[in-house]
Amino acid sequence: MRGLPLSDKSWLRHRVEGALTKAMWRAYKTVRVDPDRFLMEIRAAHGLPVSSFQGMYAVGLPVLDTVAERIIAGAMKIAAAEGAGLGVGGLLTIVPDFSILAGITLRTIQKLSLVYGFEYNTDEEMAELWIAAASAAGVDLGREFLEKNVVNRVVPRIIHRIAAKASAEFVERWAGRLIPVLSSLIGGTLNYYFVRGWGERAHVHFREKHIAIRDKMRKPLIERSESLGSLPSVPKVS
Repeated sequence: MRGLPLSDKSWLRHRVEGALTKAMWRAYKTVRVDPDRFLMEIRAAHGLPVSSFQGMYAVGLPVLDTVAERIIAGAMKIAAAEGAGLGVGGLLTIVPDFSILAGITLRTIQKLSLVYGFEYNTDEEMAELWIAAASAAGVDLGREFLEKNVVNRVVPRIIHRIAAKASAEFVERWAGRLIPVLSSLIGGTLNYYFVRGWGERAHVHFREKHIAIRDKMRKPLIERSESLGSLPSVPKVS
């Protein structure tokens, strides 16, 4: 960060990392999109002909992409507004700002997961959700996370890595927040681009998993259609 000694920069990154860790842990404990209510909302808003999230595999991919893009856009607007409202005090508002931002981000990731047909009712599914969150943060978890573990043991480790990665990104862009006069504008801008970056990477993560599963579903249908002379019912991914 320009204008700050290395010691001050290290102090700021440590504080940001601690704030992010607490905020994300709190979000993990308290933030959860109600799948049933969300399904009703997107059915009404987008006219999706589905009765469960498994039905998302029969919906055209461009339709799912449009829903996902609108979810990300909405979250970006909310994050920008919250960042501007809480940014007036500069560094003094860092903890509440991250608490709200962590909640917005996790809700966005949960919604994207559901849109592409991935629920999170079991510990294994919840661990998958946080692996997606790590991917959205640009964190490489490595081989040790390829095998599923108990969610209560995996999630804290993932949160720690996400906070370490994200804190470095934030500190590099935080100069404006050191000046209270500018912090409202820049706080909103940072939140906007933070949610956009995480949302877009999470979008790619779930979209690729969705396509892989859809392709597996199409294979036996294609083989059967060849023998019956009919078309498979699962829409082809273009």
